[in-house]
Amino acid sequence: MKFTPMTVNVLKNLFSAKSTRPYPFVVRDPFPDARGELYNDIDKCIFCSTCARKCPSQCITVDRDKGIWKCDPFACVYCGTCVDVCPVHCLHHKQTWRSVTPERQMIEMQGTPPKPKKKAQAAQGEKKATAKKDATK
Repeated sequence: MKFTPMTVNVLKNLFSAKSTRPYPFVVRDPFPDARGELYNDIDKCIFCSTCARKCPSQCITVDRDKGIWKCDPFACVYCGTCVDVCPVHCLHHKQTWRSVTPERQMIEMQGTPPKPKKKAQAAQGEKKATAKKDATK
């Protein structure tokens, strides 16, 4: 009995190990240095909006007055430019990707923006000046 090449291939694939994995049940480990979900350590963030200005896809918005940092993960191309230009290194890429969701979810983080130094110094200068005036009277 002579087998056709297709029959040989089918029998070989039938008795060999599978070349694919059943994804939802078996998840592959991420590659080293993989750029997954964007994460902001909001406690370190100074809300300078450098990440928003340098982002090529314009997916990041920063509201310095309210202390809100937003990212649209569907617009993000995961290039890592925002991570590289952050002056305080509060942005990071996780190694894992976001889980699949049926609705669109934005990454929104609320923090406390730092107090402006110039206003604080000016207020202290005014307090010292009024204290000196009161002391000379």
